[in-house]
Amino acid sequence: MSALLKCAAVAVLLLGTPAVQAAIPIYENPGITNPTLYTFTASATGTLTAYYAGSTAGYTEDLGLLVNGVDTGIYGLRNKSSSVGDVINFGSVMAGDALTFFTRIITSGDRWYSTKSLNRDGANHIWSTAYTGGDFGIPAGTLVAFEDLPAGTSDFNYNDEKFIFTNVGSVVSGAPEPAMWALMLGGFGLVGGSLRRQSRIVAG
Repeated sequence: MSALLKCAAVAVLLLGTPAVQAAIPIYENPGITNPTLYTFTASATGTLTAYYAGSTAGYTEDLGLLVNGVDTGIYGLRNKSSSVGDVINFGSVMAGDALTFFTRIITSGDRWYSTKSLNRDGANHIWSTAYTGGDFGIPAGTLVAFEDLPAGTSDFNYNDEKFIFTNVGSVVSGAPEPAMWALMLGGFGLVGGSLRRQSRIVAG
């Protein structure tokens, strides 16, 4: 086969291959309550948009939003009737507005919030991370994944409903990251060594 025919064959194969979707991130420690807490704010003045990113929930549930503690009254992206990539517009927000996301569990009547202190069981019902974009036409943004069962009966896999938000920034608090633990332990070692040297000097 000539080089030209080989190139043509490869081109046909590539054109006939569907685009590969990058995986939407998943929580890596199912069964363990996420110790990290998040504070969400609007990154800029403008529209706040959410994209549906999937659900493994048996319950029927949808998404809502508090802006500066006030319910917008806009609900949507119900898991039993939405497709990955579907979008909802929550309207305009101002840069710095406090954002609290929640999932309404239609089946049980519960609501679980991205702010832990608002949850009746006192548990953290979300996991969040940055999302680079590319799946099903969803742009880069902030992934927020919900756990829909109360503590004591939950599997805490944070895969019951997932959404990608644009125009959202987050501040993370709670458990230190592994790199931070390493720095902290190293610092403790330096402090301990310094104290031992000082005690030897005083004793001498």
